Amino acid sequence: MRPSDLTRFKKKGQPIAMLTAWDSLSAALAEAAGADVLLIGDSLAMVALGHATTLPVSLDQMLHHTQAVARGLTAMPADQPLLVCDLPFLSYQCGEDRAVAAAGRLLKESSAAAVKLEGAEPEVVAVIDRLVRMGIPVMGHLGLTPQAVHRLGYRRQATDAISQERLVDQARTLEQKGCFSLVLEHVPAELACRVQQALTIPVIGIGAGDGCDGQVRVTADLLGLTAKQPPFSPALVDGRHLFIDALKGWVQQTRNNTLPTTESPQLAPDC
Repeated sequence: MRPSDLTRFKKKGQPIAMLTAWDSLSAALAEAAGADVLLIGDSLAMVALGHATTLPVSLDQMLHHTQAVARGLTAMPADQPLLVCDLPFLSYQCGEDRAVAAAGRLLKESSAAAVKLEGAEPEVVAVIDRLVRMGIPVMGHLGLTPQAVHRLGYRRQATDAISQERLVDQARTLEQKGCFSLVLEHVPAELACRVQQALTIPVIGIGAGDGCDGQVRVTADLLGLTAKQPPFSPALVDGRHLFIDALKGWVQQTRNNTLPTTESPQLAPDC
């Protein structure tokens, strides 16, 4: 998969399936499920590292996890999903040179083929323009942008006419600056449809209705592994309780010395 393939999907009317991955195991599961795109999202700050927000994760940590994700893929390179890595907080907000160095490092030292960054403020637009001109594919992200949690919170975005017009204008700007796709998070479905129709690049939604060109979800949310589910991403299975109950059973069997025995000819009799 390459970034240009997503535009081809949109033209064909083929929905894009995008999942997050944060290590080799989650990558292998998402690849086996047939995901078109794997996002090494800064959500791993919460999913894998135990933080309350995405802000603390560093560039070194994002690179480390992206390398682990790549090691979990088993298909031939031509058949592997597109790997997109989030640029973490303060890796692109502090100027174009720093952003190019951060994004370039991710592409140079891992198998990521693109980066994703949030927002469309003038400074961010300038960064996107520079990255694209340097040959680095960029995925945009509008609506609920988790790196702005202290300003926006986690509430639904663009719910009034003025903010909706602004978001449509921002989406057009990101396309003009060369973004190959756009994530829209937690915005009204009607607005997402409007953006999808206004752009030639794919619009991938999360909590934005089903009128987008594709959907992205945090894999841990879908598997029911997170302590609190987003309102727009219900769990497909109750993985948290399923795994806890299974492990409780093993612990209890161990304490009661009732584990099933498995004979192995390699073990000595006194083992």
